[in-house]
Amino acid sequence: MLSTPVLRLSVLDQSPLGEDMTPADALRHTLALARHTDALGYHRFWHAEHHGSASFAGSAPEIMTALVLENTTRLRVGTGGILLPRYHPEKVAETMGTLLRLHPGRVDVGIGRGGGPAPDFDQKVATLHQRLLDIGHDDRAVGEPAGRLWLLGAGGSTAPLAGHLGAGYAFGHFFAPKKGPAALSDYRQHLRPGHPGGTLLTVRAVTAEDPERAAALAQAMLLWRARKDLGHDAPIPALTTLARHDWSTAEHTQAALHASSLIHGTPQQVRERLIHLARAHGVTEVMVNTLTADPDDRLASYELLAAQFDVRHAFDD
Repeated sequence: MLSTPVLRLSVLDQSPLGEDMTPADALRHTLALARHTDALGYHRFWHAEHHGSASFAGSAPEIMTALVLENTTRLRVGTGGILLPRYHPEKVAETMGTLLRLHPGRVDVGIGRGGGPAPDFDQKVATLHQRLLDIGHDDRAVGEPAGRLWLLGAGGSTAPLAGHLGAGYAFGHFFAPKKGPAALSDYRQHLRPGHPGGTLLTVRAVTAEDPERAAALAQAMLLWRARKDLGHDAPIPALTTLARHDWSTAEHTQAALHASSLIHGTPQQVRERLIHLARAHGVTEVMVNTLTADPDDRLASYELLAAQFDVRHAFDD
């Protein structure tokens, strides 16, 4: 067994839609997951932003952040992330600033570059960061980036900007598994002296006590991803759907492209893979994203990981 480094586990939630699940169902399952992971000892709970998706119900991360803050007691909660090209930075600052004032020390503001053309992205981020600093000047969470601002990246282009601002940097491993070490190194090289900054790695992972079920849950995620790549945006397939599915050659090809970015297996196997990734990227926090059609499988996966890492005692705040 590998020795366990001090490693925080967090959650990236997309409110996944299973077959025969309504968006309202998916959002309620998100709240249930937040309460569960709060009790388990996870560190953060972030919400992604998607629009017009048949796979995800999470289109308003600011609203879900507010709801989860009211339904939990210790999690750091935030957006992972707000697609800033769609919005005016002053409005984002006012919306998230309201939550910062109501829940000091518990709010993260994660920002993504996606959502449309972004020729002025750097300036919008700088404006947002300054406004957050003004709003939360007396909210200095230990070990957290000033302004509670995090930039999300997958290709490395936002890493220097995050470092220059002293913001945190969250790298999406499941988008670009080979680019993480270089992007995080670039971030650290640009990090302003005297700023704590912060790094974390976002990983797509799933586990189950039964190895066969863990393998099936991973295959269901890969089938979903392959279909999406091929233009078929649909809910996460149930295991019964997977069992009777006749894979096309194109689906096999697309699934193989994503297989290396999906961490799965028994709880012990996933634990060892996450430790290896954390070491390779020089991070002490891994944010886990799990997509299953059955919300009970998702809850169980996070519960099993929490037990493997003893997240209640990984860090004593």
